[in-house]
Amino acid sequence: MPKNALPALKDAFPHTIPILLGYVFMSMVFGILLQKAGYGALWAFIMAIVIYGGTTQFIAVGLMASGAGLWESFVLISMINARQIFYSISMLDRFKQMGKKSYYMIYSLTDETLALLNLKNPKPHIDKHWFDFFIALLNHSYWIIGCTLGAILGGLVEFEPKGLDFVMSAIFVVIFIEQWRNKAMRTPALIGILVSLVCLYIFKAEHFLLPALVGICIILTLKRGALES
Repeated sequence: MPKNALPALKDAFPHTIPILLGYVFMSMVFGILLQKAGYGALWAFIMAIVIYGGTTQFIAVGLMASGAGLWESFVLISMINARQIFYSISMLDRFKQMGKKSYYMIYSLTDETLALLNLKNPKPHIDKHWFDFFIALLNHSYWIIGCTLGAILGGLVEFEPKGLDFVMSAIFVVIFIEQWRNKAMRTPALIGILVSLVCLYIFKAEHFLLPALVGICIILTLKRGALES
């Protein structure tokens, strides 16, 4: 490990603790559901690495259990994860400075990781590229551990996961509170709320997410100079 990597890991870890708590509990629920559907810990481990998507993995359990076709599954999952395209585009300038690590950064960019990358900064003497990398890697590790552990426990104990899907919602609330505490981030937060409400009214709950993300990206891009000044 490079000399400047370990200090960055130590600096990044405390910022990921709220994600750790939410990811581990939520991914354990996924692991349990997957095990109950007839798939073991190895499947949970592989899906956590390859798919790495909360909603996507939960839907994948139902698709696998119902014997859905490959094309049907591909289209449905692509629609659910379409927002990740806009996340990656918004971070390309930042990631391209990270060399080979940029490929993993794009791959591992979840909602929570994106929020932390925009809200948290390393200490002055810490390498920012390694700091960002470990934010993403730690979050991914928590998800992998939780999925695998849940599948293992699901085969050992009876567990009722109903009602535990509030965990991911709680993570978003915590992230929003963190963003609101940073005065510089309040305007983007308000833009996000306003655009989402307008799109919710126009497109309804089933279809508002993608138009809202497009609208937010366009407005933030146009207002980028004013927001950064």
